[in-house]
Amino acid sequence: MRRTGRRLVLLTTAAAALACNGPGEGEPVRVRVPRGAPFAAVAESLAVHDVIARPRLFSIYARLVDKAGRIKPGTYAFRPQSGWKTVLDELVAGRVLTERIVIPEGFNVGDVAPRIAAVSGAPTDSVLALLVDSATAAAFEVPGPTLEGYLYPATYTIPVDAPVRDVIKTLVDTYRAVWTVERRALAEQRGMTEREVVTLAAIVEKEARQAAEMPTIAAVYHNRLRIGMPLQADPTVQYALGVHRERLLYASIDSVADHPYNTYTRRGLPPGPIGNPSVRAIDAVLNPADVGFLYFVARPDGSHVFTRTLAEHNRAKAQIQRERRQSRR
Repeated sequence: MRRTGRRLVLLTTAAAALACNGPGEGEPVRVRVPRGAPFAAVAESLAVHDVIARPRLFSIYARLVDKAGRIKPGTYAFRPQSGWKTVLDELVAGRVLTERIVIPEGFNVGDVAPRIAAVSGAPTDSVLALLVDSATAAAFEVPGPTLEGYLYPATYTIPVDAPVRDVIKTLVDTYRAVWTVERRALAEQRGMTEREVVTLAAIVEKEARQAAEMPTIAAVYHNRLRIGMPLQADPTVQYALGVHRERLLYASIDSVADHPYNTYTRRGLPPGPIGNPSVRAIDAVLNPADVGFLYFVARPDGSHVFTRTLAEHNRAKAQIQRERRQSRR
């Protein structure tokens, strides 16, 4: 009889709670539900934030409606004194708070780390340490040597306070989706590994101010590689320097002469990517223009003059320098 009466009380409580489906009042408050947290602890946290009252009864109600074990971790926003059913529906559906994170084309790991830190709540230094760790690259099964080049540039919607590795996985999974069967076949036809394609694409991404020129810029570098000419790519020296300089002087190039990413002093591709290239840059490397150019020089508007010989290149440089002086006057 006692057990029957107790059950009746619980069922009456549950019925009353079912009817309580209000959105609450006042400004929303944030409540974080840790992964693997006991439901009783979640209920207490909700009560501390005044989202619900009577956390023990709320826990009983959640078990009665078979939702206590189905809630999703994450950071939520609830108004104080929300209805029990409303709160549980949100928790089970996993309607967590999200933030948008934008990774522009060509960003390197030093640029990406603060953005991952901002959405995850982790210190930037610890995020960067993960991104440049070869063990992390191995764990995410990318060609390496680090995660540089494999954090695909795009706009993402990420849960607030998401674990750093979950955010990294989202970026890496998007990168992997780029590598279709067709693109892998093209890389094989060119005799290039995935790392080599991404490494060259990152250079093309940095050099090209206009996307339409990417296949031609890629062709220049392919031509240099074919004849054993150094790439002489300024962005790789900037990467070695660790800081971008508007004008790259010979003294700066000489200061990192022994650096593995100095493509003026070392032939062939550098050890890995210098940034995270877009699919357009990857496609440019896989499908370069059919041209014989070996040189290019930038115009003031960001476009380039492409030439076949050093003499033509020097004349183009001189002409552009004259145009710049006239423009300044």
